[in-house]
Amino acid sequence: MQRHTNFLSRLWPLAAAAGLLAGCSQPTRVEQAAAPPVSVQLIAFNDFHGNLEPPRVAISAPVAGTTATVAVPAGGAAYFASAVKQLRARNPNTVVVAAGDLVSASPLVSSLFLDEPTIAVANTVGLDFNSVGNHEFDRGAAELLRLQNGGCERNTPREPCLVDKPFPGARFRYLAANVLRADGGTLLPATGMKEFSTPSGTVRIGFIGMTLRGTPSLVTPTGVAGLTFADEAATANALVPQLKAQGADAIVVLLHEGGTTTVGYNDKSCAGLTGDILPILQKLDPAVDVVVSGHTHRAYICDYGRTDPQRPFLLTSAGQYGTLLTAIDLAIDPRTRRVVAKSADNVIVQGEGFVGAGGQRVDVTPRYPSFPPDPAVDAIVTRYVAAAAPLAQRVVGRLGASFTRTASDAGESTLGDLIADAQLAATRPAARGAAQVAFMNPGGVRADLLAPAGGGPLTYGQLFSAQPFGNTLAVKTLTGAQLKALLEQNQYTAQPTPRVLQPSANFSYRYDARLPEGARVLEMRLDGAPIDPARDYRVAMNSFLAAGGDGYTVFTRGTAPTGGGLDVDALEAFIAGQSGVLTPSPAARITRLQ
Repeated sequence: MQRHTNFLSRLWPLAAAAGLLAGCSQPTRVEQAAAPPVSVQLIAFNDFHGNLEPPRVAISAPVAGTTATVAVPAGGAAYFASAVKQLRARNPNTVVVAAGDLVSASPLVSSLFLDEPTIAVANTVGLDFNSVGNHEFDRGAAELLRLQNGGCERNTPREPCLVDKPFPGARFRYLAANVLRADGGTLLPATGMKEFSTPSGTVRIGFIGMTLRGTPSLVTPTGVAGLTFADEAATANALVPQLKAQGADAIVVLLHEGGTTTVGYNDKSCAGLTGDILPILQKLDPAVDVVVSGHTHRAYICDYGRTDPQRPFLLTSAGQYGTLLTAIDLAIDPRTRRVVAKSADNVIVQGEGFVGAGGQRVDVTPRYPSFPPDPAVDAIVTRYVAAAAPLAQRVVGRLGASFTRTASDAGESTLGDLIADAQLAATRPAARGAAQVAFMNPGGVRADLLAPAGGGPLTYGQLFSAQPFGNTLAVKTLTGAQLKALLEQNQYTAQPTPRVLQPSANFSYRYDARLPEGARVLEMRLDGAPIDPARDYRVAMNSFLAAGGDGYTVFTRGTAPTGGGLDVDALEAFIAGQSGVLTPSPAARITRLQ
């Protein structure tokens, strides 16, 4: 982009000279036309999810001049901050923005402290605007407002302000254009503006931030009670004229919705772009210049004008967990107040090597830049790691092999099965609900339980990473007919594998996705006996599912729930009760008929 900007700068005087020769410009107009475009840089990211420590993730990156690739270790807040600082040094006209899910579904070091350390890191990095994502609502709207405004009001089972008291809140601004209260106002501001004064003139960048319309189906319904999530494109389109009237020369949408491509993280072809963001883009006002997206955890750079010439947006996403940053360059003509050039690159945040599952080592490579740790952010992370260490490092059992989220052809995983078994064990006693069966949603399982080569200790920190939401357990009474209706709600046609509820070991069923909806579930059995449609059954689940989360509304039809303890505590207790080394059983509770 710098080469492009310099090229435009060289062209501008030539164009002005041509105007003089034609005798068609007044002197003052010549001076305006001679002004070079203003270069503005956006540094963007998404789906950080509180990954303060390096997440042990590698980016597959091309080796220049060859068809080979190299694994580049990426992520870690201290390295992330250093990368932002180096990118910012390229251009004084820089804005740092994010497209949602900055917090929640986080590792223990952040989640244990209600993501307060992630807010502190974002403040130190110099984040300007962050759109809300669906995970910003995991702990409810009141807790989101506390993260924005600060304070120690307790809105969750976890205690706030355990390390920093009082918690100061975010210095950046959350944007929530399509999140409406009952009175029609937005929960948080809809837009933001950034202004830069330069020798060529003053330019203004307008930002619209919002989450996906389907957020209520992805979070606990009680967390978004009283809120309405409006259509994304209609919301943005209504705000574009307002930002233009306020003097915005460029419009940037920070949208927590995304897609996928079939090419690499920085491949500009954007080949195979698909996903739920496409219908939104097809309706978006062409006056929008850039869409910074998220939610799918995929990385891409797309010139959407190749798909729709009437809507030449620049569409970007920086993957997940702070492993990438998107450096977006805009050239703005201060005379016409239009963006005349734009480009972007995804930059790998390379910091330190790591040892992955099975003992494979991923080392720092000189083929890509690496970043030193930023001292200020490193100090924040170190302080919270120390505060969490006694709990995180406590050994709760031993693994002989890994339990993973990898789904079978039927949609079942070994870790999902383990969690369902733990929840049934915790709620089976009469005093805790007298549960007969338990179900776990795969979306609530956030990390694998990886065993080192040859097996080894399992820590509480690993359990917490797998179940970071702080959900409590609940038991409800459902009829056999309702159980069938519940399982019919599963997404059997999802690709490449369906996302279905994980049952406890004493429950099994078959399904045929080729059959019509409502007739797909076959042969449900509990403890070997067929499910009786007219009989009542006591069913355990987490509080998210109990409220109808993930679209499983049948759970809300059950009797008032019997309360229980935290889901992660149930998992710890179950593992502690197993003798010897823990190894996964084959995932065979669900059978998919072809």
